[in-house]
Amino acid sequence: MSLFVVNPTVIRSWLSTRLLSQTSLYVGKRVLQALFTLLLASALSFFIIELAPGNFLDQYRQSPQFSAATLKLLKAQFGLDKPAWQQYLTWLYQVVFHGNFGLSFSYQRPVVEILWERVPNTLLLSLASFLVTWSVAIPLGILGAVHQNRWLDRGLQVLSYLGQGMPTIITGLLLLCFAQLTAPLFPIGGRTSITHDDLTWLGQLLDIGWHLILPTLALSITSFAGLQRITRGQMLDVLRQNYIQTARAKGLPENRVIYVHALRNAVNPLITLLGFEFASLLGGAFITENYFSWPGLGKLILDAVTAKDLYLTMASLMMGAVMLILGNLLADLGLSMADPRIRLQEMS
Repeated sequence: MSLFVVNPTVIRSWLSTRLLSQTSLYVGKRVLQALFTLLLASALSFFIIELAPGNFLDQYRQSPQFSAATLKLLKAQFGLDKPAWQQYLTWLYQVVFHGNFGLSFSYQRPVVEILWERVPNTLLLSLASFLVTWSVAIPLGILGAVHQNRWLDRGLQVLSYLGQGMPTIITGLLLLCFAQLTAPLFPIGGRTSITHDDLTWLGQLLDIGWHLILPTLALSITSFAGLQRITRGQMLDVLRQNYIQTARAKGLPENRVIYVHALRNAVNPLITLLGFEFASLLGGAFITENYFSWPGLGKLILDAVTAKDLYLTMASLMMGAVMLILGNLLADLGLSMADPRIRLQEMS
């Protein structure tokens, strides 16, 4: 009977290779930078909120139901009677050592629970918009570049100009008018229908998808127009390069020249843009959610800022900061994988 003997030298060599690899060192460095950035961002955000006049209890001062004694008691309960620096340090200690982002003043519940209830809905809407935008804009941008200055390219340019000229606030209003004219074809309120619970699982999926159509279009039109123009511009720039002419002269199929050689070299700016798109997944749907009564983070965070619900606002800002940092990191890693000429250690 033979025994399998593990060589410690081999294990140490494997761990050293894995832990000290270029990617691991770069990710570790970026994580440390991210922690420092989040600390500065949290302090800056907290004190900017505190510098604004008034606090959460101001809305109750004119109400006869709240006496001065009651307001004083609530102020102490919420910790608003302490100096701003002490409030911040207490909040930071709870976040770092207990993962507790505080209690919402308005809801009297942990803010993490409140946000977590809304995150899936906002994420669903943002991902739907992301998939629609990228799956349509990139192929059309490539087509526009390949058929430069022909009728197809000119038609796509007109569409992109119209899309860029209509921000989300306008497209949302236009789609609401369209929904009114075609009612009851497209639902415009909430995420599900009244009979949603009585449907089969397939029916429930279709019901959510049907409610997603107009909000997704409202979010996608402007983004689609910009991405299409960027893709077209990058492809045109690459298609003029000498190595593309050489590939064609060698008799390579046109599809291979465009979709392998040209697209591969035009993709870098799109990967960078992809990182920013990822960062905005939880924060780019505020206007649309309010227009279509979509139960996401938009109205929740807007109400929290208006009411000066301190800890709910802080948690949402930190969530956005984390997504931005993570999006930039993923973009850098994606660039290094797509283009071997880009080295992580040379990136800031």
